[in-house]
Amino acid sequence: MRDLKAYERAKFELAEIVRAAAALAKDAMPEGDDRLPELLVRLAEDRFNLVVVGRFSRGKTSLMNAILGSNRLPIGIVPLTSVITIVTYGSKERLLIHYDDRRLSSEVAVDALPEYVTQRHNPGNVRRVSTAEVQLPAEILRRGFHFIDTPGLGSPILESTRLTEGFLSQADAFVLVTSYESPLSEEEARVLRVASSSARRTFVVLNKHDTVSAQERDEALHYVRERLADWLGDVTPSVFSVSARDGLDAKLARDAARLAASGIADFEAELARFLLEDKRTEFLLRLCDRTRDALRDLPAGVDTDGLIERIRELSEHIVEAQPRSALRSEKALSFLPESVAPGSFGRCEICEHILQASFAYLSRYQYDLSVHRDVQDQHAARGGFCPPHTWRYAALAAPRDVCTAYPALLDRLARELRDCALADQSPVSAASAIDPLEPNEESCALCRVSAKAEAEAMAAIAGSFRADPEQALSTRSALCLPHLRLLIATLGDAVPVGRLLEREASILERLSEDMQRYATKVDALRRSLASDEEAESAQRALYVVAGLRHVHIGSRGTGPRHRSTQQTTGAGERLHGEGRTP
Repeated sequence: MRDLKAYERAKFELAEIVRAAAALAKDAMPEGDDRLPELLVRLAEDRFNLVVVGRFSRGKTSLMNAILGSNRLPIGIVPLTSVITIVTYGSKERLLIHYDDRRLSSEVAVDALPEYVTQRHNPGNVRRVSTAEVQLPAEILRRGFHFIDTPGLGSPILESTRLTEGFLSQADAFVLVTSYESPLSEEEARVLRVASSSARRTFVVLNKHDTVSAQERDEALHYVRERLADWLGDVTPSVFSVSARDGLDAKLARDAARLAASGIADFEAELARFLLEDKRTEFLLRLCDRTRDALRDLPAGVDTDGLIERIRELSEHIVEAQPRSALRSEKALSFLPESVAPGSFGRCEICEHILQASFAYLSRYQYDLSVHRDVQDQHAARGGFCPPHTWRYAALAAPRDVCTAYPALLDRLARELRDCALADQSPVSAASAIDPLEPNEESCALCRVSAKAEAEAMAAIAGSFRADPEQALSTRSALCLPHLRLLIATLGDAVPVGRLLEREASILERLSEDMQRYATKVDALRRSLASDEEAESAQRALYVVAGLRHVHIGSRGTGPRHRSTQQTTGAGERLHGEGRTP
């Protein structure tokens, strides 16, 4: 598949087909035939084990830190204990310790990882730890990689080497880390032979190229490639020269030139291409075949032709989307657009500012309204709040406070209606006379507070874009569609509109993927596999589409999202400087 998004779309389409097949087969499938539910489970789990192996002190953990852009995994020259460290995706940093006895897994601080996986703090693995699972919010992990850091080969701790070699069967691909100090030991050669015999892809990384000259680097690479050819023949793995230390420093400093010089960017691109070209394509095609077989086994009379045709079309699309020559010529793949930070997927910050400002105002005002007669009279004269804000007030105020606050309004409305009744007006005239009694966004105090807050937030964001567009693009939250429109109108030419829209589109695509992942995991009875982002994706998507509740409202459908920026600012200016009651 050409990119990770295309893979995700194909996977979600297949999940829809499997759901439809399961519904079709509900009463027709023989009892005990769980093939379709099992296919949903496979789609939901979608894990890819990338096992990192090599002698101790080669820089395996440093390489993983560099790829993840984090220094959360402990490094050092002291060999690790017989503990496997699995790095998976998590919405926030977590460390789960799993034991090889019957103890329940425990969650500890991520900083405590060395206490469980290093020889210094856990000599001979006296704590009986089987695996340490580190969850990190790194995009490459969200896309399906599970990095598995194994104890070093050739360690003085014999059990470490045995555990690493025993874990090789669980690998979907290998990263063999050697170094310029003494490349390709006998233990590393054994790993290469195992990988070659199982037809699993292996990447050879020659680390620490910052410690040698250019000539020494060329000589070492030539030596490594020759040895690989001697050992493995024509099927030789790709070799990458990197400096994991420089790569991590460059990522943390956001130094693109130094990152390219470290070799890490090229290695990441090759990892992504492999994920797209081989394993994931094969994975989807196998599941397509299994779904089609399950449908064909249904009893005669069950109409499966439509779904089988969809599977055929999807299979053809997956194959057609895999031109190796095109993939090889593409630029390095990015797992997340640079303009979209992980914190961008929260709630619209303009909506948030409006909500906070209106809540702060209402918290004060509802008390004054319950105890001060002059405030009650002014509230009655304005006709009260608009209907939506009336209910927001009621949710905050106690029934007793409503009972002291609203008689003045009710008495005023009663007088107006009685005067209208005595005038013996026609229905049309009576309706016209009643119309001014209903508050609108100009008379509703809370609508005016919201308008002022919206203008303030819009002005602050527009100012940040004018001052530093790149910084603003990388740090702003997702905006709801109504406020995105207003912001673009406010900015004018201050920032390229295309960049802003592309960033918002990336956020929407990310939310769509999270929603479909969550639905697939729930349908597969694997809700526990869902990340926080996936579990919250439905709510977040509605926030982006419609904004926060109680924000885009108005008594006649003319809330903040229908006003121009100039009108919004004017409403705010009218409120500014007024006292306890607007």
